[in-house]
Amino acid sequence: MPDAHPIPQRYDEAARRLARTAYETLEPLHVVAYFNPVIREQQKSSGLSRMARYLAGRGAPLGECPGAVVAATFYNFNPAAVVPAWDEAVAFGLERTYAMHLEAIEATLRAAFGPLAQDPELARIAGRLGEIGQGLSYAGRPLAAAWAATAVPDEPHLRLWHAFAALREYRGDGHLAALVQAGLTSAEAIVFHEAPHPDPALRRRALGADFSKKSRAWSDEEWGAATDSLRERGLLDDQGTISPAGVVLYDALETATDDAAAGVFAGVSDAADLIAASRPFVKAVLDAGVLPGTVAKGA
Repeated sequence: MPDAHPIPQRYDEAARRLARTAYETLEPLHVVAYFNPVIREQQKSSGLSRMARYLAGRGAPLGECPGAVVAATFYNFNPAAVVPAWDEAVAFGLERTYAMHLEAIEATLRAAFGPLAQDPELARIAGRLGEIGQGLSYAGRPLAAAWAATAVPDEPHLRLWHAFAALREYRGDGHLAALVQAGLTSAEAIVFHEAPHPDPALRRRALGADFSKKSRAWSDEEWGAATDSLRERGLLDDQGTISPAGVVLYDALETATDDAAAGVFAGVSDAADLIAASRPFVKAVLDAGVLPGTVAKGA
């Protein structure tokens, strides 16, 4: 079992809390790229597999790198599935797939925002988040750096999504660094993430073990082996629930992730106001009912 000492932190609790608030508030704007009705139609018309469509949409800014690089940056996906799916996406054309990706996001957000798409506040928020992102150092954050280097879209609702995409991957790259330091393998990381927490009131962004196993392409045997490994390390109990030692690690990972993301808004005087001003646009996405666990308002 890894040592229980906390990972050294740079920022204070208020800065970490702000980073988590930004993530929890804005995350629906990011995941709309992977859960929307347009994707299904695109898969049918393009002939791409679901994995290839996903990898290319999120990984296209990395360029035509080896599939092993994509597997490393996506971390909790099975590399044995990522490599051939990435090769499929590259053969299809990353620029073509990225264009499809933006097309799906644009159509979904435009429909969700409705009249809000013309709100001047949308352009202001998107512009400020973009400025913040361009002022960051992306050292050690390859996926975030790739997204920060992509062309900024013209439409305000796409600019908002694009600006947060880089900031979201900035946080994600920091999270992967914490997973590496904790000594969790790719399979162990996703099993640990989806394992039940002993505190049922804890707010977590989990997709469910069955969905995660399938979408990340882990076999029952590989999932079981990772579960057994986590038990042997004392991080899960016999029922597969996060153990007391696992809770210590879980908390340390979350704190380290928040701390690694806190630099985004360090010294940004209008950070809290930007997050608050984004809420009506996030609510519009939630009310559209396109994300898992949401229902269209009035449906």
